Amino acid sequence: MNFTADPILIAAAVIPAVFLLVRVERADRLEKESRKLLISLVFFGILATLIASLGERIGMAILYSIFEEESVLYNLLLYFVVVALSEEGAKYILLKSRTWRNPEFNCQFDGVVYSVFVSLGFALWENIGYVAYYGLSTAIVRAVTAVPGHACFGVFMGTWYGMAKRKEGAGDLAGAARYRRFALIVPMLLHGFYDFCATYDDSVMGLVFLVFVVAMFVTASRLVRRVSANDTYIDRNRFERW
Repeated sequence: MNFTADPILIAAAVIPAVFLLVRVERADRLEKESRKLLISLVFFGILATLIASLGERIGMAILYSIFEEESVLYNLLLYFVVVALSEEGAKYILLKSRTWRNPEFNCQFDGVVYSVFVSLGFALWENIGYVAYYGLSTAIVRAVTAVPGHACFGVFMGTWYGMAKRKEGAGDLAGAARYRRFALIVPMLLHGFYDFCATYDDSVMGLVFLVFVVAMFVTASRLVRRVSANDTYIDRNRFERW
């Protein structure tokens, strides 16, 4: 199918991500982040798509040379390791490089905002490609699945990432490192399971996928409300469990 730059299709690809970006930014109740920082994080998310694409190509070539294509083991390694690690790893590396030492990172909920902006920058650019090739029907499907899915991965990454920053603020460097690992591993597992389930076209796996997606969306939404409601400035002299 040919690529088309129809403005309507581009808008259909962009609007779901922009809507979620606005929702998360509004949930940042203590101190709003600068527009310069937030816009840069969206562009870092776009850059992450290029890094992830390279990682996926290399990983798939290695898998194809070792395992039988489309076998269960092949799919497990493909989605949980190659795809999930490439995509979530690229997001995390760029997120940390841009924000970890940024003086604006002074509240725990900032971690959620930053991570979701990177994730939705990734989803926005990825969505433009899919929709431009496959049309409006793809835009509708991805608007309620893939785009909010990336936002959810960002919420989980950002929740642990923000907790890691609080640990560092309390002087607990080992705890900060542990939570940063969770910030990568948790979204990787969620992403891998999402893609693995979506691969199989049968009623049982379809039901599992539906239950998983609904549960993930609900949990991520509750996390945003909880972390936002309990947000405080990071105190470098004291760690308060939220």
